[in-house]
Amino acid sequence: MSTTEAASTIPAKAAAQTNSLVAKLWNYCNVLRDNGLSTIEYVEQLSYLLFLKMADELTSDPFAREATPSIVEAAYDWQSLASKRGVELEIHYRKVLTELGKHPGTTLGTVFAKAQNRITEPALLEKLVVDLIGKTDWVMEGTDLKGDAYEGLLAKGAEDTKTGAGQYFTPRPLIDAMVQVMRPGPNDRITDPACGTAGFLIAAHSYIREHHLKDLSREQRLALGQGSIWGNELVPGTARLAAMNMLLHGIGEADGQSLITTGDALAEVPSRRASLVLANPPFGKKSAITVVGTDGKTDREDMSYDRSDFRATTTNKQLNFLQHIMSLMEMDGRAAVVLPDNVLFEGGAGEKVRRRLLQEFDLHTILRLPTGIFYAGGVKANVLFFDKKPPRSGDVPNTSEVWVYDFRTGMHFTLKKNPLRLADLAGFIQAYKPDDRSARTETGDGRFKRFTYDELIARDKVNLDVVWLKDPALDEAGDLLAPEVIAQEIVEDLQAALAEFEAIAEALGGEVKPDTAAEEAIAQT
Repeated sequence: MSTTEAASTIPAKAAAQTNSLVAKLWNYCNVLRDNGLSTIEYVEQLSYLLFLKMADELTSDPFAREATPSIVEAAYDWQSLASKRGVELEIHYRKVLTELGKHPGTTLGTVFAKAQNRITEPALLEKLVVDLIGKTDWVMEGTDLKGDAYEGLLAKGAEDTKTGAGQYFTPRPLIDAMVQVMRPGPNDRITDPACGTAGFLIAAHSYIREHHLKDLSREQRLALGQGSIWGNELVPGTARLAAMNMLLHGIGEADGQSLITTGDALAEVPSRRASLVLANPPFGKKSAITVVGTDGKTDREDMSYDRSDFRATTTNKQLNFLQHIMSLMEMDGRAAVVLPDNVLFEGGAGEKVRRRLLQEFDLHTILRLPTGIFYAGGVKANVLFFDKKPPRSGDVPNTSEVWVYDFRTGMHFTLKKNPLRLADLAGFIQAYKPDDRSARTETGDGRFKRFTYDELIARDKVNLDVVWLKDPALDEAGDLLAPEVIAQEIVEDLQAALAEFEAIAEALGGEVKPDTAAEEAIAQT
């Protein structure tokens, strides 16, 4: 559901409240941007204060049947901040951030891990505490309104290319389309091992509430918000945004165990399995690692991963995340994962991983994505949909056919003038046939095509980067694309090429230094 479609389904009063709150939050963001804060830094500071205010509201709820113990000790709670002004407030705020980060494993600890005050002007901090956060009841007015406003700010932060925050933010229309075809249910155990700001987890939770809430038992409702949905994020600052985003959407407990763990998901074999994995692992350069696989090989960089469950040894981050997700899935589990093009065609370890994917899993669908939809530039990606199946007798592969939907050829999107909408993916959702995949047929526009296992396994290096449609832009008789679209595609191609060359240089042992001048030149093209 797009933002416009969503707005039309909620009461006008609620929509007006949401718009008013978003406007208020954004106005304060503009003030702090003038003081040197990026949008994402503003959202981070907002998260600290929101958590403290929400904890205070829960403690002082006049409708509670019994007193709720304070989540935060009195010396560092919301009231301790609200009672101070000016320089005294700023000094105390710094102390609060330091002390509250000392609670590992809890939501409190996740939100305040390595927290720092970025608001250098005491007067601005006072306005944020007194005028913005302090005058709104963040718990009592419901979660959807606050969650939507917070999501809007995260999206704004992702647009700030200088901070690099876009790499943690997957376009919401793509998330919604993936969730709609995967159809999470109340008995699913859902995870995202590279959750960013928790977009997939929140969308899955929302889908279950919308389609199953009235049929859930009390135990299922409790599990839905307190443990059957969880994620992991490498970067502590992003993990805090994810934890706060989930709280504002009614997932998890402020004083409970954190549903977002922080650390390197690839560092160890998963101890917990999921029935549904939704993920967009980080793209870009390889991590500095040493991988030791079951094939007895070692691919060395600076850190060490001892992953006996990895069949192919590689320092390619995306291939390792794919192998990690394979291990995360329980038997008959499902996965929908965004992965770059190189995972589909890279030789060596890439071929080995693809052979395993076709043999041991049912890779039933590939969605080829267009450029121009991600906040991180230079991304050419696909969504792989696959199920984990038990071995079949006679070494028969679990994949019998792969349906590929080409949503790339002839499709042109930009983040601002022509952003991706959920309606753009309606054709894919319909062709996917989530109710009965056996009823699939090739579409009249030629975008949805079936390939057999024998056809794919016979391709050079089991290359799954299949192209069959002709781009209208290459047809002299066709309409010429707008100059800005052509320019954007050139930028995307250059960025993708730079990323590939950097990866090659790293693989050869070279030191890659960022060429900021080149990057800025490309960005201004």
